[in-house]
Amino acid sequence: MSIDLTDTEFAELDELLATTPAPLQALDASMLDGYLCGVLVQPRMIDIEEWLPNIFDYDGGVLPEEVDATWLARIRELVERRYTALNKAMVEDGWFDPVVLDLEEPAEGDAEAATPAPADGSEEDAQARATYAGMSLISRTLMPWVAGFQHAALCFPDLADMPDDAVMAALARLYRHLPAETDEEKEVVATLDREHPLKDLDEAIEELIVTVADLRDLTEEQRYHVETLRREGPKLGRNDPCHCGSGRKYKQCHGAN
Repeated sequence: MSIDLTDTEFAELDELLATTPAPLQALDASMLDGYLCGVLVQPRMIDIEEWLPNIFDYDGGVLPEEVDATWLARIRELVERRYTALNKAMVEDGWFDPVVLDLEEPAEGDAEAATPAPADGSEEDAQARATYAGMSLISRTLMPWVAGFQHAALCFPDLADMPDDAVMAALARLYRHLPAETDEEKEVVATLDREHPLKDLDEAIEELIVTVADLRDLTEEQRYHVETLRREGPKLGRNDPCHCGSGRKYKQCHGAN
């Protein structure tokens, strides 16, 4: 049996996450995929018990204690399999297939249908609609995946805190697909669009995969770094009793050549 999820299992996972108890707002399948990649490229190994809870609410909410144990166990099984498959693909192939849902270009004059409806008609919501509508179809398509990746980077800031220009440049290549809110962000996106234009969605997905692979390479040394332990106390002499408790001298036991 393949480690990775089938299309049917991806759909099942998406449906299970959609039934997360309110008011929590869980990631969807595409955002989850980006989130898992964001966890995998961190400069430290992160245990599942630390990263799993963040998939159930984008704003950091916590699942209630009385949640359905069978529901939770099934989600964990599917998510852990996808995490393992992504990690295996990155390590062995330096490549992976992201979960990206195709969007169709809206018909002329139907731009409103392609933008999310405002929650309360406020000026802030209207601005969000305008920003989204101004994004390219490529960026609107990749935005959920990249938003999931950014969610991991916000939950675990070790990556963004690295004093490495190459890491910052790679993050900028991903975040170009998120709504630019500040003048600085708009300038970064404009610069990337001018100097590194993306001709179509396939090229953009390939660029996304390569960027994630670059980040994994940039953080690999830190992720697998092991501190050298210093021995406390005096060094064991060859004629001293062996530390294993055998009663024999160290040189005749564990210190034997």
